[in-house]
Amino acid sequence: MSVTVRVPAKVNVQLAVGAARPDGFHDLANVFLAVSLYDEVTVTPAEQLRVSCEGPGADQVPLDRTNLAARAAVALAERYGRDDAVHIHIAKDIPVAGGMAGGSADAAGALLACDALWGIGASREELLGICAELGSDVPFSLVGGAALGTGRGERLRPLEVGGTFHWVFAVADGGLSTPAVYGEFDRLVGGSGAVVPEPVVSAELLAALAKGDSDALAAVLVGSNDLQPAALSLFPSLADTLAVGREAGALAALVSGSGPTTAYLARDADSAEAVAGALRASGSCRAARTATAPAPGATIL
Repeated sequence: MSVTVRVPAKVNVQLAVGAARPDGFHDLANVFLAVSLYDEVTVTPAEQLRVSCEGPGADQVPLDRTNLAARAAVALAERYGRDDAVHIHIAKDIPVAGGMAGGSADAAGALLACDALWGIGASREELLGICAELGSDVPFSLVGGAALGTGRGERLRPLEVGGTFHWVFAVADGGLSTPAVYGEFDRLVGGSGAVVPEPVVSAELLAALAKGDSDALAAVLVGSNDLQPAALSLFPSLADTLAVGREAGALAALVSGSGPTTAYLARDADSAEAVAGALRASGSCRAARTATAPAPGATIL
């Protein structure tokens, strides 16, 4: 017997970042939007816990117990007194180390799959509690759709989305470490001497999502990611990739989360394909993918 769960990538349409906390994390106002790029996580009983992976970037995915999906299985097993002996197979389609929460998605997928395989029947609240222990983005990977994340991003409030948004994602040739990007954020802010304001969600952005209005959303995406200057500082060539997408007709262009994947809001499916084609032809990225949002969260297939 095996259980397979499909889990979505995410884009941060707003990422407001506060000052570093004593625990090293930052308070956030993080507007998550799940998009239709998916990993599939399959769990099967085995003699011992092991992880395998296939797909783009699979060679960058750890296959030991440090893998976030493996940690999810261990956490659930410990919570409910089960044996964690499962084979976790991850079929990757979400860019690896791309700021789109691929590792977090795999953790949520493994958690839901193991819950089903072991017949635990944990409540959504129990699963979300384990997700929050695993990482800031893991709870949203479980629920999908659209949500405002506060605290370090793990406390979620569902958001209304009034239509379908069309996106293009340019996958950079290389990765960025999320801790390194936050470290660069702290360095840039500290160097400027500015006081970091408390992170606050944009009312205009929430209204644009609720209306399903791409033009209104585009108008407030500029400057919506507080980590973008840090990502560009560490990966300067992303500025060229962003320029290509804008020139190709994207309504807005931004770094996705901590990067280095860049995201482009398009007016419709045809425009998205045109932007993706221009990005591929430019040679400024390794790949360009189209997707729609919102997308459902972790789903048993």
